[in-house]
Amino acid sequence: MKNKLLIIDDEVKILRSLKFLLEDSFDVYTSDNSSDALDIFKKENIYLVLLDLRLNGDNGFELMEKLLKIQPQAIIIMMTAYSNIENSIKAIKSGAYYFITKPINNDQLLLLLQTADEKLRMYQKIDSLEGHLKKNIIGESPAIKHINDIIQRIKDTNATVLITGESGTGKELIAQKIHSTSNRRDKPYISINCAAMPHDLLESELFGYKKGSFTGAYKDEIGIIRKADGGTLLLDEIAEMDLELQSKLLRFLQEKEIRQIGDAISHPVDVRVICITNKDLNKQVEAGKFREDLYYRINVINIVAPPLRDRIEDLKLLVPYFIEKYNISFNKNISGITDEAYEMLTNYSYKGNVRELENIIQRAVLLSSSDYIDPSVLHISPTDIINTSDTSAVDYIKVYEGENIKQIEKKVIDFALRKNNYNRKQTAVSLGISERSLRYKIKEYHL
Repeated sequence: MKNKLLIIDDEVKILRSLKFLLEDSFDVYTSDNSSDALDIFKKENIYLVLLDLRLNGDNGFELMEKLLKIQPQAIIIMMTAYSNIENSIKAIKSGAYYFITKPINNDQLLLLLQTADEKLRMYQKIDSLEGHLKKNIIGESPAIKHINDIIQRIKDTNATVLITGESGTGKELIAQKIHSTSNRRDKPYISINCAAMPHDLLESELFGYKKGSFTGAYKDEIGIIRKADGGTLLLDEIAEMDLELQSKLLRFLQEKEIRQIGDAISHPVDVRVICITNKDLNKQVEAGKFREDLYYRINVINIVAPPLRDRIEDLKLLVPYFIEKYNISFNKNISGITDEAYEMLTNYSYKGNVRELENIIQRAVLLSSSDYIDPSVLHISPTDIINTSDTSAVDYIKVYEGENIKQIEKKVIDFALRKNNYNRKQTAVSLGISERSLRYKIKEYHL
């Protein structure tokens, strides 16, 4: 199937000649002005563009900026009859894939577009893989089946969701699946990292501001909460938000409306809020670093992303997925993994969880010179291999100094539930308590 190509030039003769040259290789669209070009680009979902630097007085750089804002992965090749080093550097810095001069060398253009087309197809394959991942969390372990079951039950509700778990466990993938399978899937999905910017900037990003409300506010900005209206807002690393901003977030969650900085009018907003953290918010509340009322407001549904060591059986699906992904990225053809290498992976400690597994496979695919990944390219330290002969490790639960009885009890019950595949009767028996008591504890600890 041919990829779509949009050619934008204000000279009709050039459009005709380029279309004639390229229509055997591409599904070619043409435009002689910025306005029509933007309409075609959006309507036809085009990723490959030949763009003239000057369009009847319009600036090609400004049009490229608009195109890339619509589709950041678009490959744009700029053309001009007025070549200079300054424009070439500006084009590349602005996001152009390449910069060519007129009169165009047809052979050079065909080779350039062929290379761009191959790169685009690689992007499309990876996007297809990752798009599948957003709707299908990889794994068949009891822990993943349990998460999928929760998602199916809550995806079309407006309930706030708190996703917790160690770094690298795929918390954002869970959030993406909630959105992409919900009745909000055709609306915006916006994510912001609360630890990535200072308090003042985070507040203005979230709630927006009116022109002149502070130094640097040169225009009105509605903020990402309103930009996510009708869709989903993901607040990553919510534990890093300061107390003052937590208060404002709580007010929004309660009243379902926001007020821009410097504005006297509140605006209603319909947004599904999902929060993510790798910290224990109970501890944060006890330390006075997180508002208790906000904690209960965002913790209506709590989903715990399990560490990879607790779902090691999912390696049989995760490893082939990452091999395929990096075969595409590196243009390799690795067929699989040897039994010895796979055994090493099943006995590895995975301090970085699924993210670390991906890095291991990425490196192995890149370094492997044979058809199969073997232990020599895994670069796994023997000190990080779990001693499988030590059966006591199977029932080991980490308890840290400073944890209270309730925190330890929650860990024990959570471990027992997972060990018994979430069968409540078996779990109650293993813990030596009644099913009624277990149900109470599950509700108390949001398990």
